[in-house]
Amino acid sequence: MAIQAVVFDIGNVLIEWNPERHYDRVIGEERRRKMFDAVDLHGMNEWVDRGEDFRTKVTECAAANPDWHDEIMLWHDDWLHMASPEIPHSVALLRNLRARGLPVFALSNFGIQTFETAQPVYPFLAEFDRAYVSGYMGVTKPDAEIYARVEADCGLPPESLLFTDDRADNIEAAKARGWRTHLFEGPQGFADRLVSEGLLSAEEARE
Repeated sequence: MAIQAVVFDIGNVLIEWNPERHYDRVIGEERRRKMFDAVDLHGMNEWVDRGEDFRTKVTECAAANPDWHDEIMLWHDDWLHMASPEIPHSVALLRNLRARGLPVFALSNFGIQTFETAQPVYPFLAEFDRAYVSGYMGVTKPDAEIYARVEADCGLPPESLLFTDDRADNIEAAKARGWRTHLFEGPQGFADRLVSEGLLSAEEARE
């Protein structure tokens, strides 16, 4: 079956997402490591990705960990520094697929408030034909429900969807439903995959 839509993850596919790197710059790697060992910040963020209020969850976590209060609040206050920069080659691939007339979807673990914060900074976030954002859906990858809801909403057969994500567990969950998949390890690898599938020319896939 021909591919009828390409589905992009956002974090580390279209936008770099690396809170540790930002904390290393601000508080130093040694102190950052101690904090991440003491506090499950990524676990906190998973609640945000499921639709919990961003500021509330960060504030609650900071209050529960007073030794790291100010540093934890940076997760909220400096969030745009953690979710940056965009990955230009990936954005170009997205736009060239759309220019070809191929539907392009987003499927991302992303909070409601964080997505709304990112949209003015990253205009391409408004360019998807359909955006499936976990915070609004109340369920995150790799839960099978989120993939099922994408299928039901878009009406396309699973085998007609090509999905790229940087996390192997998310890829495996999609593969289990019959989606075609590409583990994202950099934009050039995905560009090559799009060319091999006949979705872009070599020129269109170039950085």
